[in-house]
Amino acid sequence: MRNIGLLVMRELGGYLRRPSGYYIAAVLLLLDGLLFNAFAIGDERQVSSEVLRIFFYFGGAVTMIGGVLFSMRLLAEERAAGTDVLLFTSPIREGEIVVGKYLATLLFMSLVTLCSLYLPALILLNGKVSGGHIAAGYIGMILLGATTLALGALASSLTKNPFLAVVLTGAIVVLLELCYPLSQTVDPPFRELLGYLALHTSHFTPFQNGLVQLSDLVFFGGVIYFSLLAATKVLESQRWR
Repeated sequence: MRNIGLLVMRELGGYLRRPSGYYIAAVLLLLDGLLFNAFAIGDERQVSSEVLRIFFYFGGAVTMIGGVLFSMRLLAEERAAGTDVLLFTSPIREGEIVVGKYLATLLFMSLVTLCSLYLPALILLNGKVSGGHIAAGYIGMILLGATTLALGALASSLTKNPFLAVVLTGAIVVLLELCYPLSQTVDPPFRELLGYLALHTSHFTPFQNGLVQLSDLVFFGGVIYFSLLAATKVLESQRWR
C-alpha cells in the first residue's frame, strides 16, 4: 500500500505541474456547459427532473471521452518518455504500478467531473431537483469514467505510443457501445448478451434517471477489476524483456 500511495502522489503531482491535464479538464468542462445549454436547457420548457436526466445523459458521454483522453497518461506515456525503466527497476510490483497510476488518474478525473456540479445547481434557480437524483447521476458518471479509464489502462499497456493508446481505448469503448444497436438485430440469447455489454446505454441509464442498481455496480466493478488485472499481466510479461 505504501508503494501505491507514493506512486499516486507522484502521478497527481504530474497532473498538477503539467498543462496537459488542465487542457483536458477545460475541454471536458466546456463540453459539459455547451451540451447543458444546447440540449438540457434548450428552447422548450421542461420539468426539472427531465433537464437533469438530459444533463446526465450527455455528461456521461463527456466523462467517457475524459477517460479515453486521460488514458494517454497511463502506461504508454512512461514508455514514450523512457521512464518505464525506472519503474521496472524499482522495488515495486507490476500490480502496484497499474493500480497506483490508475488511482491517481481516476482521482484527478473525478475532481474534474465534480467541477461540473454548478450545472445541476443552476436548475435550482427556477425549479426543484432531488439531491438523491444528483448524487446517483454523479456516482454513475464517476463509475463510467472509472470503467473507461480501466479499459484505457489495458490499452495503454499494449502500446508504447500515447496517441495510439487513446485511439485503442476509444475503439474499445465505441465497440462496446455499438453492442446495443447490434443486439436489436439478433435473436435471444445473443440479444441480451450484446445489449449487456453497452457501458452507457445499458448500465448508465438507471443512474441518469436517479437509480443506483446493484447489477450495474457489479458490472462496472467487474470490468474495472478484469481490465486492471489484464493490464498487470501484460506488464508482467514485458518487464523482463
